[in-house]
Amino acid sequence: MTRAAAPSIFSVEAVNASGRRVSVEIPCEFPLTILLDGHEIATIMTLGTHPEELAIGYLRNQGMVESVEDIESVRVNWGEETARVDTFHGNAGSDPVTKSFSRMVTSGCGQSQMFECLLEALYGRKLRPIELRQSTLYAVLRKLADHNTIFRTAGSVHGCGLCTDADVVFFVEDVGRHNAADVIAGKMWLEGISGDGKLLYTTGRLTSEIVMKAAWMEIPVLISKSGTTQMGLELAQDVGLTMIGRVKKSRFLVYTGNETVLYDAPPDRGDD
Repeated sequence: MTRAAAPSIFSVEAVNASGRRVSVEIPCEFPLTILLDGHEIATIMTLGTHPEELAIGYLRNQGMVESVEDIESVRVNWGEETARVDTFHGNAGSDPVTKSFSRMVTSGCGQSQMFECLLEALYGRKLRPIELRQSTLYAVLRKLADHNTIFRTAGSVHGCGLCTDADVVFFVEDVGRHNAADVIAGKMWLEGISGDGKLLYTTGRLTSEIVMKAAWMEIPVLISKSGTTQMGLELAQDVGLTMIGRVKKSRFLVYTGNETVLYDAPPDRGDD
């Protein structure tokens, strides 16, 4: 592991509404090409703060590496804009299906491509449900509010948090919510953390892609301040994922898994 984190914020000059020049901070964005055993897999536009975990998590969530124990090394070189992942057996990237999907993956707003076989592999999978108390949801959301440091400073990023019913395990910001989720997947593998009984929070939309990532990480609850799409909803129903969206203060919508939610802290009527 090279631990080659890039700077996350860049200072620029802009002109405000009064016509005055001001110094502001914006997030950085770098292309990072992932190579698996020497084979180019994808180029991801990323903030660059967790490149090794991003590469590992991306390969995990794409089903290209079966276990973290298969990985021999991860080497990031920003001069080459590459993350080279090598496995012990040395031929993980030579699969014909894998090679045919070398592609550009953008910052994540609905543009990344997914393998059809990856989607098909999820059907029939069922996550182990957990009981989620409404009061626990509120407590987790309060703790998450303190973690979006880059967004508060520079804006223009998404965030994802891996949570238990008592704490925030990881919180990651990146230029796309898919990247942030992949970084969490990589961290979970490296630290031997199971998704069982956990919650995944995202600031972005609950599309089919983010549902797929939660399912591959075996996380049974997905939460967002945004809403869902039809395909995201249908896939969540198929895999048994509790999906909660449009969260804001005491308001939220349970799209799937209502039977797992215990309403023990109902809001005032004016907050519905």
